[in-house]
Amino acid sequence: MNVARIKARADELQRSRSWLAFPFAVIKKFGDDSSGNLAVLITYYVFFSIFPLLLALFSITGFVLAGHPSWIHKIQGGALRQFRDLPLIHGPVPRHGSVIVVVIGSVLALYSGLGVAKTAQTVWDTVYGVPKADQPGFIPKNLRALRLVLVGGLGVIATTGLSGAVASGGAIGLHVSPALSVAGYAVTLVLNTLLFTVVFRWLTVRDVSFRQALPGAAMFAVSLVILQAVVPAFIAHKLSTAEAQYGVAGSVLVLLGWFYLQSQILLLAAQVNVVKQDRLWPRSLNEDPADNDQTCQADSGA
Repeated sequence: MNVARIKARADELQRSRSWLAFPFAVIKKFGDDSSGNLAVLITYYVFFSIFPLLLALFSITGFVLAGHPSWIHKIQGGALRQFRDLPLIHGPVPRHGSVIVVVIGSVLALYSGLGVAKTAQTVWDTVYGVPKADQPGFIPKNLRALRLVLVGGLGVIATTGLSGAVASGGAIGLHVSPALSVAGYAVTLVLNTLLFTVVFRWLTVRDVSFRQALPGAAMFAVSLVILQAVVPAFIAHKLSTAEAQYGVAGSVLVLLGWFYLQSQILLLAAQVNVVKQDRLWPRSLNEDPADNDQTCQADSGA
């Protein structure tokens, strides 16, 4: 059977059906932009920002809940459950607030958080096809990054804390029914969707409306809820296995894989928004990105 004919038939089939054409266009653009490599950049900075942030958060929790060590243990375990089995943070977790630890941890977290935000800006402008000449310079980029860290970073911490508090409510004397737990996660999902919509708009210099940023933001928020509900137990198992076989290095690799998975989903969500906003579907099976762009423009104008 003629392979070229089969390929042409498959191309015609996917282009004639939106439910096939749109996801194919997203995956195709994901590959065209080398989004896997871009996800590596985000993973690198996220990995090195999480430890000073955990240090500061543990100490702040010690200030707020001083005198209630069981509450501290449960809330920290609930809010940050995907990290609790990491050997790098094994040992005595701070149960009492320390001004020095808070200051040092906050400064380091801010510095590394700015690195995450600046990298994410570069990645988003790349995904949106913003020319280098139109991307923000050193000072504007750092100011935009600071805004992202203060709003996005603190927002994620707040929603994660809310989720952890709901999960750990029974440990601090509160009756948490299944319905209340579901409601807590639902509120977290809505807040994360709104937060990510704002952040997705700010990450690029392109003009992106709230409605245009919403689909990818909702996709990422839902993905996080699913991942945080299903994956941590698997991650904990893999961490213990990797630690037993390869020591700390094995656990670090597992955690890097966890962050890389989330980064890829983040980039996939960004591609959903770009493909939808710029009407980049249907796309041809042709491997030349330029040909694909011309095909999309022709189909959009038809």
